[in-house]
Amino acid sequence: MKIVKFEYSLFGINTYIVFDPESKECVIIDPGMINDEERAAMQSFIAKNGLTVTNIINTHLHIDHAIGNAWAKKMFDVPTKANVEDSPLGERMKQQAAMFGIPANVADVSIDIPLREGDEIPVGKDKLKVIHVPGHSPGSIALYDATDGFLISGDALFANSIGRTDLPGGSHSQLIKSIKDKLFTLPGDTVVYPGHGGPTTISHEIRHNPFLR
Repeated sequence: MKIVKFEYSLFGINTYIVFDPESKECVIIDPGMINDEERAAMQSFIAKNGLTVTNIINTHLHIDHAIGNAWAKKMFDVPTKANVEDSPLGERMKQQAAMFGIPANVADVSIDIPLREGDEIPVGKDKLKVIHVPGHSPGSIALYDATDGFLISGDALFANSIGRTDLPGGSHSQLIKSIKDKLFTLPGDTVVYPGHGGPTTISHEIRHNPFLR
């Protein structure tokens, strides 16, 4: 599978398109587009590459990762998939917007198809495996492609850092356990694509991440 990153203005959120170049099926992960320019960039890439969107997937439902959900769902007529434990966050998008002073007409997010540990999401001939990594939020998930050796980690694991745990539902000890038990058991050469910032690898984070040593 191929992965393409869009970095959008709201907190520098990384939105990803993962697609199968043969079937042209794709999924949108963490829609963070907030204005017409950002929405047009996503729509243009999908159209120019002849892609068919099959799912919207949220690694978690904090506002920066889900503010574009309503637009993407309407534009591509596909379901939203996320872990059900983040449903309360999706139902409080307007409150989240107010908390961060975001002047936008924000729609709440409902989960059409709940995701659980071990679920597999097909993308053409390949698949993304769901790994539940609570701690940043109760329903945080990561998405692992074993065939191509990459992980989309959401806000659980960053290059030399980890997700914040001071927001409602966060737990530092739970996040550390999630990373060590679930992510650090993956092959060391797995490329990690986080929710913010640049990519890293599992082996690098095991050796150098100061929060996990």
